[in-house]
Amino acid sequence: MLKKQADTIRFLCADMVQQANSGHPGAPMGLADIMVVLSQKLRHNPKDPKWLNRDRLVFSGGHASSLVYSFLHLSGYDLSLDELKKFRQLGSNTPGHPEIHTPGVEVATGPLGQGVANAVGFAMAAKYAANLLNTEENKIIDHKIYCLCGDGDLEEGISYEACSLAGHHVLDNLVLIYDSNSITIEGDTNVAWSENIKARFEAQGWDVARINGHDFDEIEFVLNEAQNKEKPYLIIANTTIAKGALQLEGSHHSHGAPLGEELIKEAKVAAGFDPEHKFAIDEDVLLRFRAAIELGDLAQAEWDKQLQALDSDKKELLYNLLNPDFSKISYPDFTGKKVATRDSNGAILNAIAKAVPSLVGGSADLGPSNKTELKDAGDFPSGKNIHYGIREHAMAAINNAFARYGLFLPYSATFFIFSDYLKPSARIAALMGVKHFFVLTHDSIGVGEDGPTHQPIEQLAQFRSMPNFYTFRPADGNENVECWKTALTLNAPSAFVCSRQSLEPLGERVFGSVANGAYLLKRSSDPKFTLVATGSEVSLALKAAEILENSNIATNVVSAPCFDLLCEQPREYLNQIFDPSTKIVAIEAASALEWYKFADEIYAMKSFGESGKAEALFEHFGFEPQKLANFIKNLD
Repeated sequence: MLKKQADTIRFLCADMVQQANSGHPGAPMGLADIMVVLSQKLRHNPKDPKWLNRDRLVFSGGHASSLVYSFLHLSGYDLSLDELKKFRQLGSNTPGHPEIHTPGVEVATGPLGQGVANAVGFAMAAKYAANLLNTEENKIIDHKIYCLCGDGDLEEGISYEACSLAGHHVLDNLVLIYDSNSITIEGDTNVAWSENIKARFEAQGWDVARINGHDFDEIEFVLNEAQNKEKPYLIIANTTIAKGALQLEGSHHSHGAPLGEELIKEAKVAAGFDPEHKFAIDEDVLLRFRAAIELGDLAQAEWDKQLQALDSDKKELLYNLLNPDFSKISYPDFTGKKVATRDSNGAILNAIAKAVPSLVGGSADLGPSNKTELKDAGDFPSGKNIHYGIREHAMAAINNAFARYGLFLPYSATFFIFSDYLKPSARIAALMGVKHFFVLTHDSIGVGEDGPTHQPIEQLAQFRSMPNFYTFRPADGNENVECWKTALTLNAPSAFVCSRQSLEPLGERVFGSVANGAYLLKRSSDPKFTLVATGSEVSLALKAAEILENSNIATNVVSAPCFDLLCEQPREYLNQIFDPSTKIVAIEAASALEWYKFADEIYAMKSFGESGKAEALFEHFGFEPQKLANFIKNLD
């Protein structure tokens, strides 16, 4: 029966890829035997994919999506056979790589290595949740995290970062199943890879087992062993890619292309299946898989009893974790205070942390510089402060999993220039639409003496160009508060791009609000120019406007902390802040090319920075009131 179940998965996957004439049959067919045994070990409820104490199953090799969808359909999730037949088609719930709109998919995967780091994040989130909610008598969080990965996942640097942290924190709730088929798109993995994976993981503090990934007894044994491990557990499963695909077994040609109608028919005959029956699922096979529904209902019903037995304080905490109340936040007042926005941001983070128990996060070894340490909040695994070490990419992917876990609002912090290292994970956050906050400090040439390697120029444009991602660059402390208030309402990730240097406080708004992305800060009668700026350049624009006014050149000034929100405003609003009769000049110590969407002229960086004091650099590159005023006069 186990073999029949595995072959059913194999041919479902092969049929899906063949019908779509697109996809990856090799890995799913190679993993089918493991998937059958693992499906019997998982604690989950197909009727309630969001049950808090379910085991999480992450498919890091997202190209094996046909395996994901076969498992979900067979187990009884809300994913019909018709959806499997629409694999990779526009509008289906079975896209080419797993996305979270598909019932039962825990996290969007596809870029290799992401899912490994996500699995580490789920395991960390579960550990933290257990420390918050469990008691000696009542352990309501005690689930496992399983992750299926392949050679490509472990070649990516993000997996090394994440697995190193998993070993450091002794995540005994994490099981990584490595599909070691030694095949890549270009052929055998030995063309570019020859390391000892067992030794690598043991050096990182993991327990490691090696098995034949097609031997049901060996698979059963190691998955039983996983239940009582005291370290994270790597199972190296030696498999054959495209197992059961006759002459394409073990071939790299089976990785990313359909097997062909005739070969699939021959393979079905060899396995005792009807060669003419596509998407075949016999009743006895379906009954075995669908047992997950009854077992899941029973497990969740038992857990519900545990939940009812929680003491009142734990119940209240769980409720507050599930339902964060942002109205309880007592924000600091920065009126009249000259302060770096990294400092105001730190004070805001601490205010949120005191009121919102779900806030958790940390920095890639830059907490004191990013000002992201939460005071009196303790360190992970029992406190809110997570020390990620110098692992920007893994940090962001781990926090994506925290955001998907169901209880937490994570933040990730580093220098803005190092956002390049976490950009792929930030993009996945945007794709999923999760509340994940990125604190990115040292935002411009104002970094100073560290020089051009540490001075971000093009990064603002990169993040602003990303769909469903909101980048805030506040100009003073109170604007920073308004940025956070806005970001907390968005069902999307946000970034707070903050200065190292102190910024002068702004005056009162004339029209509009931060929630609109930009607002009018200074209005003149019969203006000729509108200056729009962000961050440290807003006070520069105000000073240049004053010089222009003294030369009888009336000038409006707009602060635009969030370009992304500004782009969503109706024309009526835009006309209120950008007077159509004026020439609009955008000012930013960055590449700023995106401002041509609104501006007639751009006053921005045209090169990388230099090493020197921040004041000297702003002067050198022309970010000085008189030089800016002269530039604008020449436009008149």
